[in-house]
Amino acid sequence: MQWRAGFASSRALVVDLGRNRSLPVPFGLHADERHSVSGCVVAFPLQDYGGIMSGLVAESWWRKTLYLTGGALLAAAAYLLYELLSIRKEQQLDSKDAIILHQFSRPKNGVPSLSPFCLKMETYLRMVDLPYQNYFDGSLSPQGKMPWIEYNHECVSGTEFIIDFLEEKLGVSLNKSLSGPEQAVARAITKMVEEHLYWTIVYCQWVENVEQTQNLLDVPGPLSEVLKWTLCQLNGGLVKREMFCQGIGRFTRDELYTLMERDMRALATLLGDKKYIMGSKVTSVDATVFGHLAQAMWTLPGSKPEQLIKGELINLAMYCERIRRKFWPEWFVDVDDFCLDGESDSSRGTPTHLMEFSLFSRTDTLEDSASSSPSHTNTHSPDTDRSGRSLSDSDIEVDVLDDKQQVKG
Repeated sequence: MQWRAGFASSRALVVDLGRNRSLPVPFGLHADERHSVSGCVVAFPLQDYGGIMSGLVAESWWRKTLYLTGGALLAAAAYLLYELLSIRKEQQLDSKDAIILHQFSRPKNGVPSLSPFCLKMETYLRMVDLPYQNYFDGSLSPQGKMPWIEYNHECVSGTEFIIDFLEEKLGVSLNKSLSGPEQAVARAITKMVEEHLYWTIVYCQWVENVEQTQNLLDVPGPLSEVLKWTLCQLNGGLVKREMFCQGIGRFTRDELYTLMERDMRALATLLGDKKYIMGSKVTSVDATVFGHLAQAMWTLPGSKPEQLIKGELINLAMYCERIRRKFWPEWFVDVDDFCLDGESDSSRGTPTHLMEFSLFSRTDTLEDSASSSPSHTNTHSPDTDRSGRSLSDSDIEVDVLDDKQQVKG
């Protein structure tokens, strides 16, 4: 070990005698003034200096790495917010006598939204036939909610309060035909879907099937894949924390799927052979149920909810397709999307298989068959149901006038 000699002064200075031929001038004295310094000669190992300097260098390297990494993440987050959420400061919206719907950007596969509540709200606006303007700015409401609307410079968030607001201001309602007990049942179904089934759906989207969800995101730019991965990881962590705080996230994966299956089977039982949840007329609860089941139907390929809705609970699949065709005519879905990967191509083309996806409910089909003459035999092709009516035409036009009278009445 090498040592170096030095001089320790009472003025709290240490002089390295091996490097300095003359003592430095103490602070406050001029160089030409004579002064005396009293102290003692000390020795110190050079290895200590090397260890201290190496530690300082290592600490500096880690700090630089931390700063660079943090800066890169902040830059990526800023770019993600700008590109993904499409913030357009130059566009000034006027909400006077116009409904402006703020929601998340569209995904790539043609599904209107990956958010059950955004899809619910936009579907409701179409059900009540109210004109609206989408604004995919990504900004949350003052309460931190999404979606939210602006109308006559009033901001309303929360889908339940938005519906109440529109009923009060514009006099539209889908539930006027429901009795008191029926409205209570509709609210109970809504709360089961929004407060229980919702968590299992977003768990499948952002935790269990996050790779498929990442592929659905539409993020432009050269760093799109990195930004999509970052967004999915952030959302996945947020979903798990919120689920834990809500309570349902404290269960195991298998227990979560058990709860989800029970909710979906309950919906299938409530729907039965009816056209809509509460009967032959569409109500606000249908917007809620469709907004959630559509995620299982079209955004979670190969998942447990998709297997259920396209397998045992086929009436839920018919229900989702019925609403999609009636209120989302521009949303194209291939007929093969109704079939699971394990089904053969030969079974897909049979009249019986196509009949299962008719927009007519089974009740309507039976009534039409019973009203026809017993001696007359109706022949049908793969494009017609047993009543001889075209499947492509569906029952959309049949009850358009009734629905309008129900909404405006």
